[in-house]
Amino acid sequence: MRTTFPLENEGLLDSRTDSAQISGESEPPKMKFPKVIRHRKAEVTIYGKKKNYAFYRIAYRADGKRHLVNFTKYSVALAAAEKKAKELAEGSPAAALTAAQARDALTAFQMLDSYRQQGQRLSLSSVVSESIELSKKLGGRTLREAVDGFIKTVATVTRIDIHEAVKEFLLAGDEHTKANHGQRAQLSSKYAYNRRRQLEKFAATFPGYAVCDLTKAHLDQFIEALGKLKSNSRNQRKAVSAKSRNHYRAFIRQFLSWAVRKDYLPLTHRLAEADGLRTENSNNSETTFYSPAEFQALLNASKDDLASLRPIVAVGGLAGLRTAELLRLDWADIWRIPDHIEITAGKSKTRQRRLVEICSALKQWLECYRAKKSGLLWGGHEVTFQQKIVELCEAAKVEEKSVERKHNGLRHAFCTYHYALHANENLTSQQAGNSPAMIHQHYKGLATKAEAEKWFAVMPPKPE
Repeated sequence: MRTTFPLENEGLLDSRTDSAQISGESEPPKMKFPKVIRHRKAEVTIYGKKKNYAFYRIAYRADGKRHLVNFTKYSVALAAAEKKAKELAEGSPAAALTAAQARDALTAFQMLDSYRQQGQRLSLSSVVSESIELSKKLGGRTLREAVDGFIKTVATVTRIDIHEAVKEFLLAGDEHTKANHGQRAQLSSKYAYNRRRQLEKFAATFPGYAVCDLTKAHLDQFIEALGKLKSNSRNQRKAVSAKSRNHYRAFIRQFLSWAVRKDYLPLTHRLAEADGLRTENSNNSETTFYSPAEFQALLNASKDDLASLRPIVAVGGLAGLRTAELLRLDWADIWRIPDHIEITAGKSKTRQRRLVEICSALKQWLECYRAKKSGLLWGGHEVTFQQKIVELCEAAKVEEKSVERKHNGLRHAFCTYHYALHANENLTSQQAGNSPAMIHQHYKGLATKAEAEKWFAVMPPKPE
């Protein structure tokens, strides 16, 4: 219902300019002033004209203040006084308004009446209160300046299906898997493959959802589901390990950061704070590694069609290189610096150059390859390499088919025995290319010094 009370004050003019525009009218004869108009307990006084003041005035008190309104016509002044007395008696708030204030109030109510925000009507008092509060905080700036500045700095979020966004993100990342001018690519193809597989699984979990529709609850549910055993009528799948769940988390965080840059998510989304994206402690599994006897068996079995594995097994066990570093290693890296293997920044997992000392046993295993000056130690694909390693383990009879293969067993063995031999995590970490804390946490106390001496005493058979 529209408020119309200001219209009732059209006859009350509070400026002499307005009142002077009213044509004069003589008052009744013998009229005595001041004249008091009463309505119940309310009073309004009419003052007559004077020689030096050619206006009738009505005077009244409202809202704790005395008000004066001028008129040139007595009849208008009388009607206004009677009306004002009635308003004062009835307690009408309009009685406290001047004509100018009434017009401003009418305009404000009309503007508010035509504006709606989410179906709710705003009150005049709330608008004025908020405007005053914000003006104080703006320190002299206007609300218009503040809003214009805000609009310039806030991005407009674009709605896009999660599946389409993941597809776009992965396509952009594929460019980083390509190496230029023989240099190492920014991302390995294996890393890109794992990221693609896991993010596509993530996207498939939320069909029909836009990226901006994601909530913390969605992320929590997705990660929680990864850790549960799943089964159906055909097969049963193992729960995803804590380490793999951490990989999922890392890839999802990458995707969310990219989505912010693409304006698919607001900067203030806070999805990365979801409990499900908190990194788990994934280093609870036992470190498995080969014994000196198993190492000797692996080297002895690397012959005939498995002969190409012998230098890789020797370097892996006696220099502790990671599998990826072994597959990038060139013969020139072995001979370039006397008694050291150079792991260049482009071939190191950490992209930091390091030198690994060639121990006496490794020097003897490599001696027969002196003629190889360049070329990769392994020229095939990583998948083929892993298949050959399985064949080698079976040929050496160091692992039964029913037993899970010792993943990274050669590197774990090197770190374990090197630390046991030297009791110096700093020295071992320098050779292995990781932190002293990592050595101390994962390899301390796993082997004795006597076992370590046997490991680094594994020598090639003497020629007959």
